[in-house]
Amino acid sequence: MRIKLALIGMILVGIVACAHMGGIEEKEKIYGKNPPVIGQSFASNQLRPGDQWKIYILASDPDGDMETMIAVVDQPGMGSYPVSHTKIKEENGKELSGYFYLNTSGPFGHDFLHNQELVVTIQIKDKAGHTSQPVSLSVLLVGGQSPKSPSAGVFNEKDLGPIMVTLRPASGRTL
Repeated sequence: MRIKLALIGMILVGIVACAHMGGIEEKEKIYGKNPPVIGQSFASNQLRPGDQWKIYILASDPDGDMETMIAVVDQPGMGSYPVSHTKIKEENGKELSGYFYLNTSGPFGHDFLHNQELVVTIQIKDKAGHTSQPVSLSVLLVGGQSPKSPSAGVFNEKDLGPIMVTLRPASGRTL
């Protein structure tokens, strides 16, 4: 009976995989086969807890179909937060230059973030389902630090949207 169930499971996985591949091929006919490329990125490596962390991205897609920025935030003691998806405006589908931001304050305050290092990994997904190579950036949250800015002229000072994560204290830490 187990072998029969395993074979049925393998057949179902094969069917789903084939159907998924057909979907990608169909999407590639409409949107193109090129994945987005993150050419440059920048984020200040130190920040005051409670400040907004700007993550600058310069990305392009020859097919002009960039659709979503995908972000994963890692926090010591918490691990990874659920994936954040930020819609990219149609006008930025071919070229993207600006910043996504993460608020380091929220309903739990920000005192628990002192001397914590956050890591954000970002990818850009296009309408065909292709994703860029991931880019990881980190920030140490310490008092008295002013965020650094990127070199002038590299990135637009354009708000591309939030990273939808509410930071919270790790269990066992007090507010």
